[in-house]
Amino acid sequence: MTTETHGSAMHEGHRAGRPTGFRRLSTALLESEDLAADFNGFGENAPTKGAILSAFKAAAPFLGYGSKVVHAIDWLFRFSSPQDWLYGSRPIVWPSARMQQEDLGLSPTRTKALNRMLIELGLITAKDSPNGKRYGRRDTHGKIVEAYGFDLSPLAQRLDEFTRVAEEGRAIRARMGMLRRRATIARKGLAQIEEAAQEAKLSDTAWRQLFDEAGVLSSALRRVTRIEEMEIGVQSLERRHAEARQRLEEQLNIKKKEQEKDREGSDSGPHIYTYKPPLKSESDTVIASEGSSSEISAPPVPTAGPQSPTEKEERGRVGNIRPDELVLLAPRLQHYLRTFEPRWSDIVDAAYAMRHELDISKPLWAEACVAMGRELAAIAVAIVSTKDPAHFTRTAGHYFHGMVQRAKKGQLNLDRTIWGLRTAGRPRTKTDHSVEGSA
Repeated sequence: MTTETHGSAMHEGHRAGRPTGFRRLSTALLESEDLAADFNGFGENAPTKGAILSAFKAAAPFLGYGSKVVHAIDWLFRFSSPQDWLYGSRPIVWPSARMQQEDLGLSPTRTKALNRMLIELGLITAKDSPNGKRYGRRDTHGKIVEAYGFDLSPLAQRLDEFTRVAEEGRAIRARMGMLRRRATIARKGLAQIEEAAQEAKLSDTAWRQLFDEAGVLSSALRRVTRIEEMEIGVQSLERRHAEARQRLEEQLNIKKKEQEKDREGSDSGPHIYTYKPPLKSESDTVIASEGSSSEISAPPVPTAGPQSPTEKEERGRVGNIRPDELVLLAPRLQHYLRTFEPRWSDIVDAAYAMRHELDISKPLWAEACVAMGRELAAIAVAIVSTKDPAHFTRTAGHYFHGMVQRAKKGQLNLDRTIWGLRTAGRPRTKTDHSVEGSA
C-alpha cells in the first residue's frame, strides 16, 4: 500500500551557481546524517518509540531544549509506527510542509527555521527526495519501502544519553531543591533573630551589618541557577545564621545576668490554667472607666522600687491592694490562677502567663520587674488587662512599655489607677467625685 503527502518544495539553501533544490550542507547536518546512518533498528525486547520519546522529554529541560523543540519532536513522532524502529527499518516520517505549518501554528519561514534547529541540535536528519518533496510508501505489512522526509534515527541513537542526562538532571534538581529549602530556613531564622534582637534592644552597628549582608546574599541566591554557586551561597548564609544565633544567645545571657543582679528571686515559667472560680461579685466584670486619662501621663510620685514580700505578706497588701481584690478588679487574671485564694506569688505567675495575651514580651516583663518589682509589675499587667482595646493608641504591649518607662523615672502611680478601678463599679453619688487616676 502506498501513501503520499505533497508539500511545498524545500529550497532552504543555495550553493554557488544554480540552486540544487537540496538544503545547505553544514557540520551539524553531516553529523546528524552520520548518526542516523549507524542506526540499524532495534531487535527483540527493544525500547518502544514511546520509551524513546519519554526519555527525550525527560532530558530536554536539562539539555536546554525549549517547549517548541519538544512539541515539534512530539508532533513528528505521531507519524511513526512501532515497526519503523525495529531491525532492518528506519524511522522516517514525511508529513507535508502545509500540515506541519497548520498543526504547529507557524509560518512557512518559521517552520523552516524550526526544522533547521532540530537538525542543528542533532535530533533529526533530513532525507531529501530528488524533487525536494516529502513522500513515502509502505508495503502491505506496514513496513516502509521508500520514504523521504525526516529521519528520527538520531533520537534512537541518543537514547542512552537522554537517560543519563535525565537521571543526572533529576539528581541536580533534587539537590538544588534541598539547597533552596536550607536557604529558606536560614533566611527565616535570621529574620527571627533580627526581630528578637530588636525587641531586646540589642541593635548596634555589628548587628546591622550582619543582617544587611545576609539580606543581600539571600536576594542573590534567588537568581542562582548553578549548583556550585548555590552550595557556596547557602553555606555562607547558614554561617551568618549561626553567627547571629550565637551572638544573640551571648548578649541575652549577659543581659539576663545583669537583670538578675537587680531583682530578688527569679522569673518562673508561665502557668496556664483553665479553671474559672465561680466568683459572684459584680466587680468580677467591672472594667475601669477610661475617659481621657492615661497611665503614662501620671503626676510624678516615688515608686516602691523592687521588692519581694515575706511569707507573712504573701496575702497582704502590695501597692495598697490585696491579691484577692486585684483578681476581682482584673477578672482576666482568673483564667491563669490555680487557686481560689491567690497569694502574690500566684498573681505574679498568672500575670507572667497573661502577658502573652497582651503582647508583652519576655524582655519587657523582665525590665518591668527590675524597674518596679515583680508584684507591682504583675499589678501593672493586671491593670492593662482591664483596658478596652480601643483605649490603646497602638497595642497593649506598647502601653505597658510606657508604664515601665514612667516607673523608671519615678512617675508611675498605680494607687490612683487602682482607686479608679474600685470606684468604676459602684454607683456615683453627688459627693463622690472620684475618677480613675493616671498611673
